[in-house]
Amino acid sequence: MENVLTDKGINEYLTILGGQAQAAKAVLHGLDTAQKNHALAQAADALVRGNERILAANDKDYARAKENKMAEGLLDRLRLTPARIEAMAEGLIQIAALPDPVGEVMEAFDRPNGLHIEKVRVPMGVTGIIYEARPNVTADAFGLCFKTGNAVILKGGKDAFYSNQAITETIREALSQEGIDKNAIQLIENNDRAVTTAFMKLKAYVDVLIPRGGAGLIRSVVENSTIPVIETGTGNCHIYIDESADLAKAVPIVVNAKTQRIGVCNACESLLVHEKAAEKILPLLGKALLEKQVEIRGDETVQKQIPEAQAVTEADYGTEYLDLILSVKTVASLEEAVAHINKYNTGHSDAILTEDKAHAQKFLREVDSACVYVNASTRFTDGFEFGFGAEIGISTQKLHARGPMGLRELTSYKYQITGDGQVRP
Repeated sequence: MENVLTDKGINEYLTILGGQAQAAKAVLHGLDTAQKNHALAQAADALVRGNERILAANDKDYARAKENKMAEGLLDRLRLTPARIEAMAEGLIQIAALPDPVGEVMEAFDRPNGLHIEKVRVPMGVTGIIYEARPNVTADAFGLCFKTGNAVILKGGKDAFYSNQAITETIREALSQEGIDKNAIQLIENNDRAVTTAFMKLKAYVDVLIPRGGAGLIRSVVENSTIPVIETGTGNCHIYIDESADLAKAVPIVVNAKTQRIGVCNACESLLVHEKAAEKILPLLGKALLEKQVEIRGDETVQKQIPEAQAVTEADYGTEYLDLILSVKTVASLEEAVAHINKYNTGHSDAILTEDKAHAQKFLREVDSACVYVNASTRFTDGFEFGFGAEIGISTQKLHARGPMGLRELTSYKYQITGDGQVRP
């Protein structure tokens, strides 16, 4: 649906989607865990069987993105392969295998007046997700929302339009074959920005809105939405190499965090090195990173140890590159490293490489991020790696959810109170 709509047309279109989502929500609340798990397995199978259709749609998106000179890191996010479709399907299977949080009694207690009170997990209701050129989010979002009894309305980026459309239709067909309302997942098939803005204000139908993408998208949603937002942040992720770091661990970790996938939010974008470790670690790191075609931007000490390094600027320290670029700074102490990270990071993922346990604990305690690592790559900040099956996003805020958002983070709770005739005096 590429046509431009009038304001009235936009409201009518979104109202229809919202009403259908509300109706589907009621159906989902009536499904038991076995029914949900079976439907997820069928959807996973449909994705694998429909891979030619999905790949053909993705080819159209990819060709257009190449013509528009999309950055390599973003092209990698957009690209689907048979293996990546298999991974999407496997994500649904893993979600099916996880415990169902809906109905879980989080707390139970009795009052002196005889009232029995239970705090019980329940679905959010209708979840809206606005995301950019990452078609795998379509399947992940469906799986997590479906398992938790949430209907979902998706607004993907125009760069992945055909891919998202093919994935959504494949899943909807699988649901219909199971006798389940296919409107459990809906895609907004209009790329008019006015539609996206209006979607952010669909509070009468949508219970929570989750943006996934770059800083501009997230800022737009936070500033314009009248729906409660769970903010998923950009990833200006740091690694600090302490004076006591083990070089045999440090080099592979940094190379992995920077180069294993460059277009993802948990890739390392900034490296800090203790000045007493600089002489021994920087030449080794420089050689390993340059072999991976990483452009290094460093301070004077870094440039002395790595002659190929360019001069770093203040702006570099706050940049999420999503590219083969790394800012590098030497620091005089752990305290300086922590202060620098807390100033420039985005609250996503940061790591310390150290053999000093006291330094490790200080870093874990004082760095203000959703995920803080000791002697491991930041690339592990991921729902799949955390055993969540998939994730709806990495929350960098502190209310309701923080870090990789799996099933429990897509639930709310209510109090169920049982009495036997009590009245309040």
